[in-house]
Amino acid sequence: MDSIFTKIIKGEIPSYKISENENFFAFLDINPNAKGHTLVIPKKQVDKLFDLDEQTYTELFAYTKKVAAAIEKVIPCNRVGLTVIGLEVPHAHVHLIPLNTMSDASFSKPKAQLSQIEFIELAAKISKAMDS
Repeated sequence: MDSIFTKIIKGEIPSYKISENENFFAFLDINPNAKGHTLVIPKKQVDKLFDLDEQTYTELFAYTKKVAAAIEKVIPCNRVGLTVIGLEVPHAHVHLIPLNTMSDASFSKPKAQLSQIEFIELAAKISKAMDS
């Protein structure tokens, strides 16, 4: 059965896409810890990160690094943090979260609130920064 992320990749569920290539997809988290919180996923549906084959695993993190650099160009932050939890969706994924304080990385704190227009504009800015 397709995960929600596979449905996003297929375009069956809308997303605020930042970037994609033949193997990976990056999009804004719709329930973000901080403005710019992004998910990076392999297009190949594998439940657990450490179950990815070696090449996909390595390429996922190379792609994630490029997305993180674009986020830093757009979002004022001290750094972009990376976390992998993987309990909420059975599809390997990496969270990239702009951080200014340790609490920005907490998944139990109140979430950032963005309008649909803010999500659209932010995704476009980060996507453009991927190209520069």
